[in-house]
Amino acid sequence: MNEEVWIPIVLFAATALVLWAFFYYRYRSRSDLQATVRQAIEKGHELSPELLARLGEPNDPKTADLRRGIVAVAVGMGFAVFGVVLGEQDAIRPLIAVGTFPFLVGVAYLGLWLFTKRAD
Repeated sequence: MNEEVWIPIVLFAATALVLWAFFYYRYRSRSDLQATVRQAIEKGHELSPELLARLGEPNDPKTADLRRGIVAVAVGMGFAVFGVVLGEQDAIRPLIAVGTFPFLVGVAYLGLWLFTKRAD
């Protein structure tokens, strides 16, 4: 087969693999947490309502917004820097355009983090 045929195949396969791994390990994490709670209940340990509520909610949203914002801004800047470092005139503008989306999403998350911090 021609090399040009393999590029989109590998791209979509890698994307599917990353998504599968993300959802699978999130499922495993939740399943392990439920098994731990079940074992604690079977052994007679008393679980407080505060503990159960804390186990059910995700990480602190303030910290999560900051982390997501920093990562998204870094990914967007990474695309832009990659385009500039690559040095081909035909690649600079498209890579900067691709990097603009995660960059702006990161700026939005950082704004949410900042406004949530001030609201408290």
